[in-house]
Amino acid sequence: MANDLLILSVIVLIYLALVVYVGYVAWRRTKTADDYMVAGRVTHPFIMALSYGATFISTSAIVGFGGTAGVYGMGLLWLTFLNILVGIFIAFVFFGKRTRKIGHNLSALTFPEFLSKRFNSRFIQYFTGAVIFLGMPLYASVVLIGMARFVETTLNIDYRIALIGMAVIVALYVIFGGIRGVMYTDALQGTIMFVVMAILLVAIYWITGGITTGNEALTNLVNVVPAKTVAAATATGFTGWTSMPSFGSPFWWTLVSTLILGVGIGVLSQPQLTVRFMMVKSNKELNRAVLIGGIFIFLMTGTAFVVGALSNVYFFDTMGKIAMQVVGGNADKIIPAFIAAAMPTWFAYLFMITLLSAAMSTLSALFHVQGTALGRDVYETASKKKGGASVLVARAGITIAVIIALILGFLLPANIIAVGTAMWFSLTAAAFLSMYVFACYWKRSTKAGVITGLIVGTLLSVFWLVFEFKKSAEALGICKALTGNVVLVSTQPWPTVDSIVIALPIAFALTVIVSLLTKPPSKEHLDKVFSGV
Repeated sequence: MANDLLILSVIVLIYLALVVYVGYVAWRRTKTADDYMVAGRVTHPFIMALSYGATFISTSAIVGFGGTAGVYGMGLLWLTFLNILVGIFIAFVFFGKRTRKIGHNLSALTFPEFLSKRFNSRFIQYFTGAVIFLGMPLYASVVLIGMARFVETTLNIDYRIALIGMAVIVALYVIFGGIRGVMYTDALQGTIMFVVMAILLVAIYWITGGITTGNEALTNLVNVVPAKTVAAATATGFTGWTSMPSFGSPFWWTLVSTLILGVGIGVLSQPQLTVRFMMVKSNKELNRAVLIGGIFIFLMTGTAFVVGALSNVYFFDTMGKIAMQVVGGNADKIIPAFIAAAMPTWFAYLFMITLLSAAMSTLSALFHVQGTALGRDVYETASKKKGGASVLVARAGITIAVIIALILGFLLPANIIAVGTAMWFSLTAAAFLSMYVFACYWKRSTKAGVITGLIVGTLLSVFWLVFEFKKSAEALGICKALTGNVVLVSTQPWPTVDSIVIALPIAFALTVIVSLLTKPPSKEHLDKVFSGV
């Protein structure tokens, strides 16, 4: 026990010392609003790629979605494919380059400001900033929950203490270091995550007898688990951990529309990710970052999903139960339970540092974006005061965002990590994606058109999440309180259809229709926006 405590203390102290040092370097180099919000636009491609990847991959991906893979199986690997294709290749090559150049042309420092200046609309900056500041705490809170659950399971530390301690550590270096502090620490944390997850991927197949043996055992598991468990799962469309659910079943709709499409497509509209494209000097840096980012995402998500699914094999071989039975029905505890049971103590501590890195890298970006949304996009736009004042308001906004995330961390129910992440990604896709796509690629799109898509997409997505999508409606409880029913329409498949399937196409269509019916933007403005693109 004494040796374990010594190992833990050494690992944590080294890690915290590195984070403090990197945060201090960032603080010394942060002198202007540009430094605080877009790192002076001269970020190295390696740092940019690792920061993007580490921000993208949080404890939500590792603990939440890894645990969800313990329920849905290897089908979740389609999300890894979309993460690389859409979240890295399409994002960097087709959107990153245009975002970087247009952002430079318009001197935009935030994602809402980018959209606002592209369409000459202060309302877009207000509204988008408000959606970010009010909606992003849900995502931030589930990232906090993921880390706190692991610390609770591994170290037997009270969940509430872990939650508060995590939030305080992240808040300090984001408030003082700005985006430089975020990106520098992201690069450090991304490196740690990469190494430890590579070890875990080798370990899971070593434990289960190799790639072929492990995957075969997972396939055959459906034939040996308790009949009642299989029957209950089969009724919802489950066919096994190495095959896709029955087409059109509740399991299929949740896996495909929420987990795969919701996050796989929604990544394009993430404010904390798109702003990174405006932090590099040229397209050359973005090209170099594609390979680094692709490999990073492949290992991070692929490992988490494989480990989550194969944990069923380990738990059944050692305890005679599948993963969900071992953790009492809370998928958020599958990965922590597997690490605690199957891996040596020293690795559990290293994995804790990995999750700490994943959580801190994502939370720092989320808190920074929320702070700048309040400081730059709401306060500065309304008051027309620039510079130091907006940075102070941004820091105050970060503090408020941390407090909101903490409160939600205490209030949200079990099994919320993957669902909460998907809710946020779906909301941003419905609200921002059509506007972002047309901002980069359709010169004929108009202010009236994109505002229509923005408002309708946002309101329809929120309505669907609150009143119709069962997982979110059940967790929020608003529909139940107002109507007495968990959802408004209980007929399948509607309670399992994600909001992105409904709201995003409608937002796109309305943006196009209204744009075609309204006066096009001036040639002078478009020449300024697309100069050099």
